[in-house]
Amino acid sequence: MRLLQVLVLGLVVALGFGAAADQVEISFWAAPNPPQEVFWREMATAYMAEHPGVRITVRQMPETPTSEAGIMAAIAGGVAPTASENVFIGFGGELADAGAIIALDELPGWDELVAARTMERTIASWQFADEHFYVLPVYSNPMLFAWRIDILQELGFDAPPRTYSELLEVGDVLRAEYPRKYVWVRGELEIPTWYQRWFDFFPLYYGASGGQQLITGDQITADSDAAAEVLGLLREMVKRNHLVTEALPYSIEEGHTIMAILGPWTFPYWAEMYPELEYGVDYVVSPPPVPDRWPEDEPIATFADAKGIAIYAQATPQEREAMWEFLTWVYSDPANDRRWLEITTMPPARDDVAENEIFAEFFERLPVLISYAENIPNAVPPFVHTEYVELKRILGAETIFPAIIGELSPHEAWSVWEEAAQRMLDR
Repeated sequence: MRLLQVLVLGLVVALGFGAAADQVEISFWAAPNPPQEVFWREMATAYMAEHPGVRITVRQMPETPTSEAGIMAAIAGGVAPTASENVFIGFGGELADAGAIIALDELPGWDELVAARTMERTIASWQFADEHFYVLPVYSNPMLFAWRIDILQELGFDAPPRTYSELLEVGDVLRAEYPRKYVWVRGELEIPTWYQRWFDFFPLYYGASGGQQLITGDQITADSDAAAEVLGLLREMVKRNHLVTEALPYSIEEGHTIMAILGPWTFPYWAEMYPELEYGVDYVVSPPPVPDRWPEDEPIATFADAKGIAIYAQATPQEREAMWEFLTWVYSDPANDRRWLEITTMPPARDDVAENEIFAEFFERLPVLISYAENIPNAVPPFVHTEYVELKRILGAETIFPAIIGELSPHEAWSVWEEAAQRMLDR
C-alpha cells in the first residue's frame, strides 16, 4: 500500500500538478508497455489543461507475475485504480462476474461514443452474456499470416495459399526443393500455456468456423467440425514435415520458414532489424488459410489480440463520472486514435481505420499495417468465461498435442476438450 502511494505521488509530481481541494482525483493504469504509457500521459496532460478541476495520475500497471494478477491484487487490497487498460475480454468476464468493474453501456453517452468512434461492428463482439459492455476496446490486433512471398514465387506460387489443400501443396514443393526449410516452426504447440493458443489454434479455428466462439455464457457453442478440421490440418502438416513443433531457432526473417502468425507490432521491429525485408517484395500478409469448402468471396475471420479499458467498481460515483468524461473526450476525436497509432503502431478498435483519411499518412510509411486495419472487423476477441485459463490449458495439453502427434484422431481429440469443458461448466 505504501509503495503504491509513493509511486502514484511520484507520477503526479512528475506531471507537475498540485492537489487542489476542489479537484476530482482519478487514476489510470496503462499497460506495461512504454509506448502506451506515453500515449496516456499525453492524453491526461492535454485533458487536464482544458479541465483544471480534474487531476489524473497515470502509471504503468504492475506486471509481476502478470498484469491480470496485479489488477486482482489491487482490487483485493482496496487500491484499484479508477480505470485501467490492458483488459482482454476473457479477464473482463472474470472481473464482471466478481462485480469488480461496471457496465459502461449504462453510462451517459455510450451510444454516442460508439457512433463517434465508428466502432459499431467492432464493438459487437465485446458484448457479454448479460448483454452489457464492461470493456471499452482500445485496440484490435488481427493475427495475420506472414509469408515469404519471395520464396513462394521462386517455387512457382504467385500468392500465399488460401486453402488447406493449397497450403499442403506449398509445403510439399518447399520440402522437395529445400529439405532444410519448413512452412512453420511453432515450438509453443507443445506448451500448454493458455495464452499461446491465441497465436496458433484460434486464428485457424476462427477462420474455419467463421468466427464462432467456443463458449458463449455457460454453453459450449464451438463448431466441432471446424475445430476438428484445424486439428487435422496441424496433424497432416506434422506428418509431412511441414510443421515442426520443436523449439528450433528457425525464423521467417532469416528464410528458414516461410510462414508465421504475427501481430502488427512485429513490423516496426523488422524495419529496424531487417531493413532488407521489403513488404510486397520479400513478404506479404494474409488472413488464415481456410478449409477447401470456404467460398472465395466470403470474408475470413481471425483471432483478435484485443484489449480495452475497464472502470473499477471501487471508484466513487464522482470518480467514475470524471473518468468516463475523460475517456469520452479521448475517443470522440479521431486525432487521438491517430496519435495512438503513431505511438504504438497498434490499430485502434475502429471500423474505419483502413478508410479514414486521418490515418492515411501513417499507412504510407508502414503499408503492411493496412492489411491489419482492413481485417479489424473480421477479428474476433477471446471467449468470455471465468475459467478461461483452465479451458485453454486443456485445449493445449489434452487436445492439440495428442492430435498433432497422432495419439488421438482430430475428432477424438476435440471430443476430449468438449467433454472436459462440459464437466467444468456443469460444476
